[in-house]
Amino acid sequence: MKEILILLNFGGYIALLMWGVHMVQTGVQRAFGAQLGVWLGQALNRPSKAFISGALITSAVQSSTATGLMITSFAAGGLLALVPALAAMLGANVGTTLIVQLLSFNFTAIAPGLILLGVWLFQSQRPGRKRDLGRVAIGLGLLLLALHELVSLFAPLEQAPLLKTILDALADAPFIGLLLAAALTWAAHSSVAIVILIMSLANHSFIAPELAYAMVLGANLGTAINPILEGTQGENDPSAKRLPIGNFGTRLAGCTLAMLVLPWVPAAMSWLTDDPARAVANFHTLFNIFTAALFFPLLKPYAKLLTKRFPKRSDPDDPAKPLYLDASAHEVPAVALGNAAREALRLADMLQSILGMARTALLSNHNQNNNHVRYILSAVNRLEMAITAYLARLDNENLNTADTRRLNEVLAFASNIAHAASVSVTSLSAHTANLRKLATSLSPLQKDELNKVLDRLIRNQRQAAALFVAEDVKTARYLAFEKDYFRELESTVAERHLQAIKAGNIDSADIGSVYLEIIRDLGAINAFLVSAVAYPILSKHGELLANRVRSNQDMTP
Repeated sequence: MKEILILLNFGGYIALLMWGVHMVQTGVQRAFGAQLGVWLGQALNRPSKAFISGALITSAVQSSTATGLMITSFAAGGLLALVPALAAMLGANVGTTLIVQLLSFNFTAIAPGLILLGVWLFQSQRPGRKRDLGRVAIGLGLLLLALHELVSLFAPLEQAPLLKTILDALADAPFIGLLLAAALTWAAHSSVAIVILIMSLANHSFIAPELAYAMVLGANLGTAINPILEGTQGENDPSAKRLPIGNFGTRLAGCTLAMLVLPWVPAAMSWLTDDPARAVANFHTLFNIFTAALFFPLLKPYAKLLTKRFPKRSDPDDPAKPLYLDASAHEVPAVALGNAAREALRLADMLQSILGMARTALLSNHNQNNNHVRYILSAVNRLEMAITAYLARLDNENLNTADTRRLNEVLAFASNIAHAASVSVTSLSAHTANLRKLATSLSPLQKDELNKVLDRLIRNQRQAAALFVAEDVKTARYLAFEKDYFRELESTVAERHLQAIKAGNIDSADIGSVYLEIIRDLGAINAFLVSAVAYPILSKHGELLANRVRSNQDMTP
């Protein structure tokens, strides 16, 4: 019983460690995601600059997987050459080691303060950057606490015979340790968490140095698997696999060479430090630096090999294929911005198609178009990233104030339309699946009301697209006040649902709950439409206060 309790505690602290890393990653991405994407797009023009940018962004995001997915989307859109993309991935692999170096020191004392600060920011601030930074602080605090508890937990485990037997067996099979660490890293989506775990095991002499370094190699190999599986999901073009497979190839080659010299690595690492945990962190960093140094001069022939092995497949009917993003127009910002705006309008057209299919699915309670609607969502995401990369490559020195404002408007429009499409597909499809699971459908009253709401939402989508082309303050004002309609509708539906529960209508309660979530998600989609175009126009003309639209008395025609 004692051993089972120890294993449960061990698993719980490992989960807490991974969750802390996840909170740091998502917090940074939510706080700075758009800026990081623009910065990365601007930096990916020369291999050396791309390498440095990949390292810096990954050290901030703390996820080479996240950086890899961004770079993969740029490369898949044809807006990024393969050589700088591979260089950026080498930099990302180095960048992900910096947090491991930092956490090799003991910062447990500041963990409670970080959690307190994070909770205060998360609870007191409105949704935005400060609240996301609170998420980062909470994640760091949980991460440090998990490390501290793991250290405390390892002490009694030193006498556990089963664990000793397993680790002794792995000590004679470093290749098995490498595979085990690769599988764990792939499952955890974080090489940082796994390397930190290896550091803790090495610090308590649970594993021999040679096995520890083999497992670090496995962690580096495992984190290169995720971009292959996720970055090219839904892609029919073999060229989209060049970058993730190229990154995996550099890691595999580096691991192969490192395994050949593994018997001599412990002596070399002990020359740098006597601390086993620090030695693991140092090896993790040095491995990625040496791998980058080895492959950086070989990137051009390596890129040619990948291009030959994975030729580009041209699909003229691919909706994600940019039609107006002419690279030669970068010399004339006004023309380039016009091209990006025309491309962004295609996102609005795709969103309208998604909403139409969502209406059919919700009202008829079937998912026949589920694959097609996800295909369109994939196209929306890829095209939005292509627009971002296209604009990021504009020279800021050639942009005047009006150009900069228009660039931000196009970015805001494309980003919000893409978010609206994502909610339309993921959330509304989930609600259709829930109704099918309940083996029921919406009531006639709910269907009639939902049909009218969807009509209104599609009308707002068309108005948003029209406003993006022809700016009109009065129309923008009306669109902004549509949020009030959806807010009041949600309140009405919530009250109706509550009264049904009080009346004991349990059978309709489940359906009512699903219907309420549908209305809330439709309100969220409408909010993205308002943020896409109405708010920028109102802000430009001084019609927008810090937290709401001006009252009717303050409006001027």
